[in-house]
Amino acid sequence: MTNTPKLTQREQQKLDIIETTLAGKMTKAQAALLLGVTPRQIKRLKRSVEKYGAIAVIHKLKGKRSNHHIDQEIKKKALSTIQAQYLDFKPTFAAEKLSADQSINISGETARRWMSEAGIWKPRRHKQVIYRSWRPRKDFFGELEQFDGSYHLWFEDRYCDESGDPIETCLLAAIDDATGQITHACFAANEGVVAVMTFWKTYIEKHGKPLAIYLDKFSTYKINYKAALDNKDLITQFQRVMQLLSITLITANSPEAKGRIERLFQTLQDRLVKEMRLANICSPGQGNTFLQEVFLPKFNSQFTVVPAKDGDLHRPLLPQEKRQLDQIFSVQEIRKVNRDFTIQFKNNWYQLKEVQPTTVRPLVAVKMTTFLDDSLLFMLNGYELDFFILPPKPPTYSSTHPLILTTHPLNYKPPTTHPWKNFAFGKSH
Repeated sequence: MTNTPKLTQREQQKLDIIETTLAGKMTKAQAALLLGVTPRQIKRLKRSVEKYGAIAVIHKLKGKRSNHHIDQEIKKKALSTIQAQYLDFKPTFAAEKLSADQSINISGETARRWMSEAGIWKPRRHKQVIYRSWRPRKDFFGELEQFDGSYHLWFEDRYCDESGDPIETCLLAAIDDATGQITHACFAANEGVVAVMTFWKTYIEKHGKPLAIYLDKFSTYKINYKAALDNKDLITQFQRVMQLLSITLITANSPEAKGRIERLFQTLQDRLVKEMRLANICSPGQGNTFLQEVFLPKFNSQFTVVPAKDGDLHRPLLPQEKRQLDQIFSVQEIRKVNRDFTIQFKNNWYQLKEVQPTTVRPLVAVKMTTFLDDSLLFMLNGYELDFFILPPKPPTYSSTHPLILTTHPLNYKPPTTHPWKNFAFGKSH
């Protein structure tokens, strides 16, 4: 065998799956789902890896232009002709005219794409027809996890604030689509990024990485404002974490689309609330212990169904992922260094020390990493910067404070006999 070529992380993962299949530790159906191909393609890949080794997983056109690419000069000529002669033509008609009059043979869809990119054609928005139908369960355990959070008075009137009002708590839960098993659940203060990251870090350490997660369009999981449609780089902290772990996120367009988790919360708001009432559970801490030790084992033994196919598609963490797990599950933001080598972050001021492992210049961008335990890490060019927190700034001067100190109170009013009171402008003395 020749020297093993340098593989990307995705190619290495593909090679590992094929080698695991060759060793008989994974079926072709499982490998096909993990790689998103057909079982027949898995058979071809197995033969190729046996014959050629690691190079078989590298696409033969990698680094080369497509065999079916259209020359850029033809594209320029087609667009200039459309702008000059067929500006108000629809793409299909423009493609027909280019073929008939200019001998430029392109499809209507190619013309549509080129005209859209050049701003000549604006696609018509069609009215979406909503059709819903029952979706069969996935085949394998770990193939799809439905996830959501539910705010509810889970502890009824036994968990209250200082004024005696009951407190709504958020229950985060994931249910396996193939088996209906509650794979993980916990109480949290909210459905924010820290709580959700803590949930999934615990989940992955327990079960491994699922193939996909089905969730809603809550702001923790997806950027929903219009600018995100034009900039695919705008992703949430949670999306960044899932991309690093190669976990697919599927966002539902309606509550009915992820009905399994929605129905689960309806069940839990009935059963779990009453079970905790009988056990006299009065706080989220007690509730989490009760969930893991009592409720979930009992619930899963009663309601879990047998999956269509045997096998667990949860993937173990890669060695590099294990080493960097705390950094992966963190909130990462960018801040600029001020001219006095201070950084303002979350209402605090941090001073960079004079000696650093790399050159730091004013106004340079630094990556601020906040771990789940609220500890901070400042990174620049792959180096960890040394810093210390500055004391709070003194309060700013208020105009209500006295400007001077004198022999009488500041609210002193002169008597009517005071010279100021008797002064008349223009009067001779």
